[in-house]
Amino acid sequence: MLTRRDLFKAAAFAGASLEAASYTKPLGVQLYTVRSVMPKDPAATLKAIAAIGFAEAEMTWDGVEKTLPMVKDAKLNPVSIHLPTPILNGNWGKAKPVTWAEAIDVSHKAGMKFMVIPYIAIPERGKTLDDFRTMADKMNKAGEQVKKAGMQLCYHNHAFEFAAMEGSRPIDVLLEKTDAKLVGIELDVFWVSVTGNDPVAMLKKMPGRFPLVHLKDKKTGAAVRFDEKVERDTFKEVGNGSLDFKALLAAAKQSGVKHYFVEQDQTPGDPLESLKTSYTNVRALKW
Repeated sequence: MLTRRDLFKAAAFAGASLEAASYTKPLGVQLYTVRSVMPKDPAATLKAIAAIGFAEAEMTWDGVEKTLPMVKDAKLNPVSIHLPTPILNGNWGKAKPVTWAEAIDVSHKAGMKFMVIPYIAIPERGKTLDDFRTMADKMNKAGEQVKKAGMQLCYHNHAFEFAAMEGSRPIDVLLEKTDAKLVGIELDVFWVSVTGNDPVAMLKKMPGRFPLVHLKDKKTGAAVRFDEKVERDTFKEVGNGSLDFKALLAAAKQSGVKHYFVEQDQTPGDPLESLKTSYTNVRALKW
């Protein structure tokens, strides 16, 4: 028979469970989302992001040293930076090359915790799994340098890594061949879902492998794709699409995700309004 003490304990536990069953961590923004409005007034844009309630920023490489003081002035914590995409394979074209030493120095001085390889351009992706094994080796070597500087290197997925190749998939090769102590994965839940895969299952299968996540929603009924050629309206504010963010956030917490960034590649109008919708929807979630 339950005593009064048992009932009070049960009630307290239920209350704690209810409190834990919601998203309470700081939310961040990948600043790529506001690329269309940032150039007009970057300081005002960043303050508007903070006014919504966002506390963290994931920055892009271009203009980082100029933008960083404005990010901090807006009271946003810059915890991660997306690197110039040729840094992995060196295909700079007419762009000014950036060495790993330079990228690490800039990121370290800016106070970043994570450096992210955000993309591999089509000509650089490789045509065999061995090409992706070579990429993994490059990431391990770079990740070792990044770790020595007190940060962690991550790789951000899109859809192409999930396409079948030689009886496997590039994403499996990258997860297998990169050293988890040196290279994490920034899991983009939208792109995982676009390929017909389940981001919740990935988070549960490999705890500790995904220190960063990109939160973005997907239109209901979107076609399965293994490239980035999706319609603009496929991108939805968090909570306005087909992904189960209650399950996603619960799995992310269990998996050990450290930072969460809302990103929306395309918005129907003002990206700040879309960010506000995503923020409100995330904070309203209970499970």
